[in-house]
Amino acid sequence: MTDRKQYKGRYRPTNPQKYVGNINAIVYRSLWERKFMVYCDTNPNVLKWASEEIKIPYVSPIDNKYHTYYPDFMMIVKTRDNVEQKYLIEIKPKKFTALPKSPKRKTKSYVNEVYQYAVNESKWKSATSWCKKRNIIFKIFTEDDLNIK
Repeated sequence: MTDRKQYKGRYRPTNPQKYVGNINAIVYRSLWERKFMVYCDTNPNVLKWASEEIKIPYVSPIDNKYHTYYPDFMMIVKTRDNVEQKYLIEIKPKKFTALPKSPKRKTKSYVNEVYQYAVNESKWKSATSWCKKRNIIFKIFTEDDLNIK
């Protein structure tokens, strides 16, 4: 049996001056998020970063009500052209970035996955619009982007 605690925890940055927000409240909810935190913290081209510090309103297609979306990361990077660019990053398993394939029998698990995908799609649509108005690039990273097998 796997100990779930190993996949969640507090992150202590080695470069706290780069973190935007409360450095005592940085929490990772997966090893992928932790890996990305280490990248942001130690990469000299990442000038500033934050974890779940941005709030974006969205309407859930499930209940048609407003909710708040907290994207996983915000980061400001120095590009190769020596320009500062801001990114909003969501980290998700690749299987959650596409509509689940319909099984022969509609199980409760399948219905939940469809609902979750619809909610995620609504969050990401709102985030894309929110970012576009602020000259921020919104990206969804999967295990492929993080080089995790």
